[in-house]
Order: sequence, then C-alpha cells, then structure tokens
Amino acid sequence: MSEKRWTPGEADLGRLWSAAVEVAGGTVLGWRTTHLDVQPKGGTTVAAHVDVEWGDGAHSTETFGATTDSRHTQAALLMSDGEREVGLWRFPHDPALPALPAACDPERMRRLVAGLGLGDGEVTLRVRAYRPCRRAVVEVRTARTSLFVKVLRPGKVEDLQRLHRAAAGSLAPESLGWTDDGLLVLGGLPGTPLRDLLLTEDSIALDPERIVEVLRTLPPALAEHPARPGWGEQARHYANAVAAVLPEAGPAAHAIADAVLPSGEPPVAVHGDFYESQLLVRDGELGGLLDIDTAGAGDRYDDPACLLGHLAVLAQVRPDRAEVIDAYAARCLREFERHFDPRILRTRVAAVVLSLATGSHRVQDENWRTALGQRLELAQRWLTGEQLLAA
Repeated sequence: MSEKRWTPGEADLGRLWSAAVEVAGGTVLGWRTTHLDVQPKGGTTVAAHVDVEWGDGAHSTETFGATTDSRHTQAALLMSDGEREVGLWRFPHDPALPALPAACDPERMRRLVAGLGLGDGEVTLRVRAYRPCRRAVVEVRTARTSLFVKVLRPGKVEDLQRLHRAAAGSLAPESLGWTDDGLLVLGGLPGTPLRDLLLTEDSIALDPERIVEVLRTLPPALAEHPARPGWGEQARHYANAVAAVLPEAGPAAHAIADAVLPSGEPPVAVHGDFYESQLLVRDGELGGLLDIDTAGAGDRYDDPACLLGHLAVLAQVRPDRAEVIDAYAARCLREFERHFDPRILRTRVAAVVLSLATGSHRVQDENWRTALGQRLELAQRWLTGEQLLAA
C-alpha cells in the first residue's frame, strides 16, 4: 500500500472515525480534530475528540487516533481504502506507546506509587499532554504529592532516563524510575509555569538575567549526549512542512530558512526546547525546568531564541495579553543581546517562529491559513529587525 503523503479532509476523517466507533460498538454524534501532523517525507498522524453514543444509550467523548506511518500501523486496527493503509486506535491504546494504558489506569498507578514508597492511598490521574505516536504525560496525584508519568516510545525511554541522571542537581525533575516499555516516573517541582503568569498577571517578577544564568549553568554532562540539530539546521525541514500544507507559502518559508545565520561556536549543553511553558516560577525565581527530552550538545543561541520565538507567537495568539507578553519579551531581548550577537540571535528567533508556523494547521483551526501567513510575516520581521518590542 502507498505511504505517500496523506492530507485528510473532513469527509475522509468523518468516515474514518465513524468506522472506528462502529467497530467499538457506538455511533458518532460529532467530532473535532485535535492533532494533524503531515510529514513532508513520511506518514500522517491525526487525532480527534469524538462524541459517541454507545449501544446502551450512554454518551461519552473519546479520543481516537490514526496514522499511515508503517512503523505503527501493524499494532493498530488496520483499514484500507485500496490506496493506503491507515492504523486506527482508541486512546489510550496508542500503538507507538505501549505503556500508555498502564499510565492511565488508576489501580496500576496506585501500585506504582506504593512501590516507590510514596503512600498506598487512592490516586487521581490527569492527562496533561498527548501527542499521538510520540509521547504523553499523565499527572498522578496522591494525598501527599504529585508525580508525572511520561510515556514514550520504548526505544526512547532509557536515553531520557540517562538525561535526567546527567541533569541531577539542576532544576530538572528527578527521575524516580522507568520501565522498558516506555514509562518514566518524574518527581513534581514547585512553581507556576511562566506561560500561566504571562496570561494572568500584570507584570512578571522573574528577572531575565536569571534565565541567562540558568542556561549558562546547565550541567555540562548534558553536552555528552548526541548533538541536537539547531533551529538553523532544522529550518529547511520546517519550511518543507509549510510547503506541504500550503504550497503557495513555500517560497516565503524557504527564504526565511535560508536567511538563518550560523554562530560558528562550539557546542555546549542546551535544553533544546526552552520556552515559557517549561519554566516554573516560584516567588519570582525559577523553581523548575521541565521536559529535558531534547537536551544535549547544541548551539548556545538556540535556547534564548526559542523562548523569544514562542513569546512572539504567544502574543500573536493572545492579543488580549500581548501588552504583558511583549513587555516581558522586550526585557528578555535586552538582556539576551548583552550576551549574544543580536544579528545571529534574531535570525534564530525567526527560525523558531517558522517552526511554529503550521501549529494552527496541526490542530485544524478553521483560520489556519491566515495564522500561518501571520507567523511567516512575524518571522520575516525578526529577520529584518522590524519586530520592535516595547520597553
């Protein structure tokens, strides 16, 4: 069967979810796409919240997923239209994440918590993140504490355990153990995500100088892990992703990718995905640094550029909070430009914004074409120096 790029329309997805629900014994009442990932040279993965009426008259909202990625289809319910095979599943039975059903089972998580010596009472679970065929995060709350269970592809979990071991003593969460089917247990950390503060507070107490200090003092052992492709190195990939979903935007996306400057500096320890949701703030100080999955050797420009790029896009997405977000981004930019070449830094920010250009398409926002164009324009303004942030 063909695995060429599949960009499903509403009719395709409607038939797909109806077939999946019918096999499970229900009828679709409605659905909304939550994730659509169309890889330029690979499979397509899609997920949706589906409203279902079951045979006994009960109603529920379920998450269903589908992929054409042949690495995962064989472990899912296979369907074919004669041209391609699509693997289907109902959450939490993601074919790429075999540990996910355990992470979503309160009794199994209760036993896990008890085995760690953290109490033997009832637990409550909350799915904090789910990226189909990639990863999930489940918060496990007890009367005493909160743990975070990260679920990965089995081949990824041991490497992440090593990263957490290398980051011991830093702001990263402590690893409490892992299983070879892809489950990693992390301790909770104090603080509120910087993103939450940006969306609720009138001003942000966290000094950007502290951010620079944290980046400078990331554990050197992280740099012993394989080099992470920088935003400049990945820029053409993201330009290809833009061209795949909106071909007429491809030339502008590739022009942005081609303008990203190298630093020529030796690799250092980097976080690799350093943005506002990863920073936990407590009493105006950094209390934690989340998601070190992407940490390793990399270019020192990429982490500050990642934060600035995400802040720029957040201000676009939340115009009602843009004044506060832009004011904090301006503080960060002033501080970062004391330590980094402004020209190189700004082109890296443009690359980060480019990487986020297809975000609205991935969640199938009805205005995704407009949002994509706005993000390309934002990236271009960072390249030309027109993205002026208020002091």
